[in-house]
Amino acid sequence: MRRYTIQLCFTLFLTFLGCTTHEKTKETKQEVGTAIEKQSSKPIVISTWNHGVPANETAWQILNQGGTALDAVEQGVRTAEANPEIQTVGLGGFPDREGNVTLDACIMDHNSDCGAVSFLQHIKHPISVARKVMEETPHIMLTGEGALQFALEQGFKKENLLTEASKKAYEEWLETSKYKPVINVENHDTISMLALDENGNLSGACTTSGAAWKMHGRVGDSPIIGAGLFLDNQVGAAAATGLGEAVIRTAGSAMVVELMRQGKSPYDACKEVVERIYALHKNHKDIEYLQVGFIALNKKGEYGSYCLRSGFNFAVKSKLIDNQLTDADFKIQ
Repeated sequence: MRRYTIQLCFTLFLTFLGCTTHEKTKETKQEVGTAIEKQSSKPIVISTWNHGVPANETAWQILNQGGTALDAVEQGVRTAEANPEIQTVGLGGFPDREGNVTLDACIMDHNSDCGAVSFLQHIKHPISVARKVMEETPHIMLTGEGALQFALEQGFKKENLLTEASKKAYEEWLETSKYKPVINVENHDTISMLALDENGNLSGACTTSGAAWKMHGRVGDSPIIGAGLFLDNQVGAAAATGLGEAVIRTAGSAMVVELMRQGKSPYDACKEVVERIYALHKNHKDIEYLQVGFIALNKKGEYGSYCLRSGFNFAVKSKLIDNQLTDADFKIQ
C-alpha cells in the first residue's frame, strides 16, 4: 500500500511538472504586445510615435510627483506642440492646400469631462485651449473663428505657426499638387497620450495639425471624443493615430474601450478594432495608403497597441519601464 501511494504521488508530481512546463512554453509563445502589457504599473504614461518620448518625460515629471493625469497629458503633448521640428503638431505643422496651418485637439479627464477645438489657427497650444473649453464653457467643442476668438479671450497669444521649413515643404508640394494621404513616420498626424496617476485616475489628450495638404476646412478624428480619444475611468482609455476618416467610421477609440469593458486586454481590444477597420477598407482603392494605430491603457495600468501596417511605434514610461519606444504589432506589412 505504501509503495502504491509513493508511485501515485510521483505520478501526480510528474503530471504537475508537465502542466507547468506546458504553461511556461505557452507563455513564451504569446505575441509581443500581449507579453508587454503584463508589466502593469501606476503611475504610467503611454503616447504615440517617437516624439512621444520627450512628451512622456514631461508628463512623468508631473506624475512622479503625485500630480494628476490631466495635468500630465496636457503638459506632455504641449512639448510636441511647441517643437517646430515636429511638422505634424502645433508650431511648424504642415499647412493645408491653401497654405494655412489649422490645428485640432481634445482632452478628457476621469470624470468624462472633455473639451475640444477644431480648425483652430494662429494658436500654438490647441490642447490648452481645449482644456479651457472643458473647464470654462458649457460646451465640448469650439471650431474655427469661434475657437480662435475664445482662445484670445482666454489670454492665448496669436502667432504665425508656419515655419520656414514647413513653408518650403508646402511650396515644393505646390509644384506637383499631388495629394498623397499616406500616413507614415514623415507625415503622420497626431500625438495621442494616455495617463494613469497614482490615485488611479485616467486622462487622455490628442493634438495635431492634421494630414499634410488637406482640403481647407478638413477635420479628422483627433478632436472628436469617441473617435480620436475616449476613456471610461472604470475601465480604461484609448487613443488613435493615422487616417482620421477611417477611425471616425468605426468610432475607433470608444470601441477599444468598450471591448476592454467586455474583458479584452488593451492589446486585444486594439487589435480587434484594427481588424474591423481593415475589413471595411480592404477593397478600397486607397487601402495601400491606409494606416491606423491605437494605444490603450486599462484601469490596472496594463497597456497595449496595435496598428494596420508596420511603421507605427509608441512610448511608455512608468516606474518599471524607462520610456521604452516599441514598434507596435501590425496586420499587414
